[in-house]
Amino acid sequence: MKSSARNQFDGKVTAVIPGPVNAEVELTLASGDRLVAIVTMGSVRELGLAVGQDATALIKAPWVILMTNDAGLKTSARNHLRGNVSRLVKGAVNTEVTMQTSGGLTVNAIITNESVDSLGLDIGKPVSAIVKASHVILATRT
Repeated sequence: MKSSARNQFDGKVTAVIPGPVNAEVELTLASGDRLVAIVTMGSVRELGLAVGQDATALIKAPWVILMTNDAGLKTSARNHLRGNVSRLVKGAVNTEVTMQTSGGLTVNAIITNESVDSLGLDIGKPVSAIVKASHVILATRT
């Protein structure tokens, strides 16, 4: 599948919690990392989302929030991925930051150069990627 989303993660649906309008869908990736997505019940039906089904999570890089020290910090975002910075590509205004989790998952984020400086990001620095469940788009192959 080709898309403009920098983050495309294949996995298996491990939970579907239906609601009147939306459902919470958990996807377990080959790396062992888990992502939670909030999708409409219409999407659950149309995509045939059920436990055991293969699915792909799409997350645009600007939707990824980075933190360098989340010890004890609680957020409303359902997805917290921890790893280390593996690449920095600096532009005129923004930097593409690539992190690698211990399970081998590669996550890309686009943040401002000012944020890179204020966080002190450098290769090898521990970092957490935070993504709201509503920013995870699910896709299936038919």
